[in-house]
Amino acid sequence: MKTVLLLRHAKSDWGNPGLADFERPLAKRGLKDAPRMGYVLADFEAVPDKILASPARRAKQTAEMAAKACGYKKSIAWQDSFYGGGSDALINTLKTLPDAVERAMLVGHNPTMEETVATLLLGYGSRWNQGFEIRFPTAALACLDLDIMEWADLEPGDATLRWFLIPRLVKAIVG
Repeated sequence: MKTVLLLRHAKSDWGNPGLADFERPLAKRGLKDAPRMGYVLADFEAVPDKILASPARRAKQTAEMAAKACGYKKSIAWQDSFYGGGSDALINTLKTLPDAVERAMLVGHNPTMEETVATLLLGYGSRWNQGFEIRFPTAALACLDLDIMEWADLEPGDATLRWFLIPRLVKAIVG
């Protein structure tokens, strides 16, 4: 059994309209939410074996802060295809992971995170055909179980949602 965690970048700062989208940093709220979701990973004993993330500044900050908060000690793999790429980019990256990785976390952007969760749960095209839609607010974190032993065997529709959390809920429960 493999596990994939999907973390959308935390709330970004739109205060500098001259800044390129790729360079937008986290807002104050994002600077609080990113580590908050990392603490969730530690509390749920769901620290990833491997973190792969978009190199965009807000995703990079989110990945680094969540990694530190959960106690992740390895390097983060920056994936250019996660910025502007679709769910295929994320799923294809998962399929190339070494099988020694049991739990992988992907940090990226919407709408790709929503599309990836829907595709992993229901398969290609199912999100629209079956009316399934998941909203992925900033810093949302989903945990999906995959009934596979090797990442190369991953197919759309293979996943089961174990849990899904948003920072507002975590804050309301934990404080």
